[in-house]
Amino acid sequence: MIHCIQQIKSVFTMFPAPAPIVASTARRFALRSLPSLAVARQSLTQSSSFIAPIPSPSNPPITSSYSSIAMRLYSSTPTPQSPIPDGNSILSSYQQQSTSPLIGNNIPLAMETLARANAVCFDVDSTVITEEGIDVLAETLGKGPEVSAWTSKAMDGNIKFEDALAARLDIIRPSRKDIEKCLEMHPLRLSHGVDTLVKALQKRGTEVFLVSGGFRLMIEPVAEVLGVKRDHIYANTILFDDSGNYAGFDATEPTSADQGKPKALGMIKEKYGFDKMVMVGDGATDAQACPPADAFIGFGGVIVREAVKEKACWFVEDFETMIDIVNKYGGD
Repeated sequence: MIHCIQQIKSVFTMFPAPAPIVASTARRFALRSLPSLAVARQSLTQSSSFIAPIPSPSNPPITSSYSSIAMRLYSSTPTPQSPIPDGNSILSSYQQQSTSPLIGNNIPLAMETLARANAVCFDVDSTVITEEGIDVLAETLGKGPEVSAWTSKAMDGNIKFEDALAARLDIIRPSRKDIEKCLEMHPLRLSHGVDTLVKALQKRGTEVFLVSGGFRLMIEPVAEVLGVKRDHIYANTILFDDSGNYAGFDATEPTSADQGKPKALGMIKEKYGFDKMVMVGDGATDAQACPPADAFIGFGGVIVREAVKEKACWFVEDFETMIDIVNKYGGD
């Protein structure tokens, strides 16, 4: 494979051609030679409907030395991106296309911040995935209605988050095996388009974080599917004893208490030096995170919460326009 690519390059050395033609020819050759790679590449660009089970020896991640060679060839000619206009100009272009009014308190700010963002933080439950993870866990343990009522109170901002978290965990008291069994029986579903949005952000160099009041053990498989690094997860840690039984939760995690997400985003900003950060989420705790986020985009694709809708700089019910903005502009 590598020998053939070198032969192509030697031909173009003897008979010079414009650089884009060289890259395009090599890229087409690589993809024709690797039908399995074409399938792998297609899977990266299509929306997933389900989170795969936690990887195991019987279900290992797919890797290929050939794919890395061809992907380097593919990325040798990056897609040109437009200069970033101001937020009002971005908004105007979408108002002309939209058949319904766009909603938000400061849509130009949100759109321009997204276009320029060097970090985007996503809530997980009812945003990245279509369910509330703790409710799914409670349902598998026969405690669904009791826990769901507490979740609604927390997401609507009617109770301190730490009180709701403690109450729900006291009801279900999940063991390590309970959580593993839950994920096997009920793989978590990605919200439509979120994988495309995350990949678009990562392609242009924007860092993606998952900031959640949910549980790290349940979020890590989601992060793996999306290609989000584990140290980019800010979530709650359930504690277990030596036998794997429930032993409480780590109260030092920033997301374990009310105002935890502002604290987490502040930590991220300070650690990495980001100057343009967006928070995306469905709940009152997500709205609290702006500031330190420079803009808050409320998401109502799973459930519309009126309190969140009122506080959002921009409120969306799908990710399509966000994906378009990210693809169109290269960020700062």
